[in-house]
Amino acid sequence: MKNEIQLKPINGYIMLFVLLILLVLTPVLVITTKNPLFLILVVLILLIAKGFFIVNPNSSKVLVLFGAYKGTVRDNGFFWANPFYSREKISLRARNFDSERVKVNDKIGNPILINVILVWQVEDTYKSAFDVDNYEEFVRVQTDAAVRKLAGSYPYDSFDDNVVAEITLRSGMGEVNDALEDEITERLAIAGIKVMEARIGYLAYAPEIASS
Repeated sequence: MKNEIQLKPINGYIMLFVLLILLVLTPVLVITTKNPLFLILVVLILLIAKGFFIVNPNSSKVLVLFGAYKGTVRDNGFFWANPFYSREKISLRARNFDSERVKVNDKIGNPILINVILVWQVEDTYKSAFDVDNYEEFVRVQTDAAVRKLAGSYPYDSFDDNVVAEITLRSGMGEVNDALEDEITERLAIAGIKVMEARIGYLAYAPEIASS
């Protein structure tokens, strides 16, 4: 399995200077020499112009040449690269994901409503771009699956005062959140996603059992 390769492209201002020289030189050569072969420089001008791109702060560009991954540009600025590269933008910013409330059964079969608040960011652009179809959708689906698995691993609460209570979703929030973060981290590693924080945002009995 491949990992991200950081690429250092040519400074865009250098190639912009070359482009300006060609823009001035081409018509001069065609007019003074009357040789149409210098019109080939027009093709070169168009190719150079196609190679410029900008990378904004906390963003990146994944460069691919005819299906082959060539590297990722993480530095922000104005750059030039092979005009035949295809360039895919991937944000490196931290993002919040507040999942929908889902109804699941806890460890002892009680229906509960639960959701999770996740803070994540792309760590490996190669995995995010090529190891999964849509990394944002992958985050959503895998987070939902992790929440469902977590809810079924603990009881919502313990009502037996004569027995030392095990960890529950309501009273053992610290341990439960740690377990949730570990589970989501493991699931999202394949997509090159770094989990910065994962915690339960909402927890309650489902309406049909809360009233009783």
